[in-house]
Amino acid sequence: MNSQETPKRRALGKGLDSLLPRAQAPATPAPTVEATGRPLEIPVGQIDANPYQTRASVNEEKLKELAASIAATGVVQPIVVRPTANGRYQLIAGERRWLASKSIGKETIPAVVRQASNEQSMEMTIVENLQRADLNPMEQARAYGRLAQEFKFTQEQMAQRTGKDRASVANFLRLLRLPMEVQAKVEAGELSFGHARALLALENPETILMAARKVGVLSLSVRQTESYVQGLLHPETKAKGEQKAIIDPLDPNVREARDRLQRSLGLKVKIEDKNGRGRVVIEYSNLEDFDTLVEMLDRN
Repeated sequence: MNSQETPKRRALGKGLDSLLPRAQAPATPAPTVEATGRPLEIPVGQIDANPYQTRASVNEEKLKELAASIAATGVVQPIVVRPTANGRYQLIAGERRWLASKSIGKETIPAVVRQASNEQSMEMTIVENLQRADLNPMEQARAYGRLAQEFKFTQEQMAQRTGKDRASVANFLRLLRLPMEVQAKVEAGELSFGHARALLALENPETILMAARKVGVLSLSVRQTESYVQGLLHPETKAKGEQKAIIDPLDPNVREARDRLQRSLGLKVKIEDKNGRGRVVIEYSNLEDFDTLVEMLDRN
């Protein structure tokens, strides 16, 4: 491996092999992996679904496209399974390839067999999915949440295992604080990750829900949502015309800087300025927000 590669690249490069050892001869009747490491052709019907799958839904149109590709050229990348009782296997990684193969009636599919406990299988599945780009924001957030709750991973450990930036991990975890109705809107694509980040600055669940409904009804962009949220956080800035300068004495440039900081950090920011001197106050509600803030400031 090139010595100049970054730690993040190394984390991604480890892939699935970094999580589990290659299978030895199992006690079950299932065949084992050859010493050369070549995958086996396993009957599709002998493979059971993965109960730890992170993806909540599969895009049927993309699945049909994948099925057409497999019908034409076969399965290019083997799936990963583990042996279970009665000569059967349980899927660990490669759900879409397995489903697509089933849909076109393929009898077998190339698969690499691994020995894995329930805990190892769960961890491997979650990490493998998080390294993909086709999970929606809430699926990613819940996957990180499971790693934190069920494996006691820190944000730093999650970042290392998935090759993601720690600040990104923290931002996805924050989505779990959204009311369930708002989470459903994000999952359905009605609200984007940017919309959700802007709404989280409100903190109060009822206010977030009210704001999310208004964003949906008015089809606000992310930037419009950010401005709307700032108006809710600082209602005094919405005063009419001649009263605005009295209520909000901040210099327009300072006010713009404050708003940019709030959009960037996703936290409430106050700037007290007097003739070019003053202080910046950043409010956080928990240690995760504090850790993320420190990391962002340290990186910059």
